[in-house]
Amino acid sequence: MARDLREGLLLGMGNPLLDISATVGIEFLKKYDLHPNDAILAQDKHKPMYDELIDLYQAEFIAGGSVQNTMRVAQWFLEKPRIATYMGCVGTDRYSKILEDRAQAAGLNVRYQYCNNEPTGTCAVVITGNERSLCANLAAANCFSPSHIEEPENKKCIEMAEYIYISGFFLTVSPETIQQVAQHALENNKMFMMNLSAPFLCEFYQKPMLAVLPYVDILFGNETEADTFAKVNNFQTTDRKEIALKLSQMEKINKKRQRIVVITQGAEKIIIVKDNTVTEVPAIKLPQEKVVDTNGAGDAFVGGFLAQLIQGQNIEICTKCGIWAATQIVQRSGCTYEGKPNFTP
Repeated sequence: MARDLREGLLLGMGNPLLDISATVGIEFLKKYDLHPNDAILAQDKHKPMYDELIDLYQAEFIAGGSVQNTMRVAQWFLEKPRIATYMGCVGTDRYSKILEDRAQAAGLNVRYQYCNNEPTGTCAVVITGNERSLCANLAAANCFSPSHIEEPENKKCIEMAEYIYISGFFLTVSPETIQQVAQHALENNKMFMMNLSAPFLCEFYQKPMLAVLPYVDILFGNETEADTFAKVNNFQTTDRKEIALKLSQMEKINKKRQRIVVITQGAEKIIIVKDNTVTEVPAIKLPQEKVVDTNGAGDAFVGGFLAQLIQGQNIEICTKCGIWAATQIVQRSGCTYEGKPNFTP
């Protein structure tokens, strides 16, 4: 199937980060005021943590950033290079070189914007047992500017893409870029997709999130993000199926297709809303001893989903591929994989 795909069909935009991943004790979480299964932006109090993880905890370096993870996983399934293009901002340092090498090895067409006065962004992936806490120091990732998408080569990448995916995390960096790309997708009837990405975004970046939502054709999120979005936007329900339905019915500018909403719930059923109908797809529940690291499960889910979507598969197959991908990734450290995927619908 992959041989029918063309280069540049899928575009992802987000924050490229080098993951610094280590297993720690609960005292470490307390020391830096972190919570299990959470994702936050680093404050000054968190800055010493990165060196501490490297010096004291035998940290691993893994090419990360939510959208970059998703694009790498999609490429894994597609088995044909440069179907996916990725944009984000990095520093001019050894970390950006590591990121670029890993991303290109995964088959991505990497179109980084380079920033001279900030280092490449890093994300502490703090693992306690089977739970993980993410703390991102965006650094250069924060410096992405709309000028990057005006460069002829990058403009061409946007024009070539039929499917465009952004993370909610990118709302903290360049809402202006998101609006421009969303408008382009609308005018050309392209599939524009977004992830809620983290509860704090639903809460503290409500305005830019609500500004982009009318353009979104497919919305992804997990259970805590959906719960927070519902609370902040006064949905007056805690029923997740109802929340997903309401999300699908919020204002949408492109009337040619209704919004699809996909809510994951860890090992519980995935909630899908399509054409005002709520369905559930069972997840695969792994034995506890097989779960190594839940970091990257959500990114991998979307990667598997998108790999099938751009090949014209139906939403059920897309979802099943997403579940399969997430199940593979949680059995490894970080958002990594090996061998060829043997997913069968």
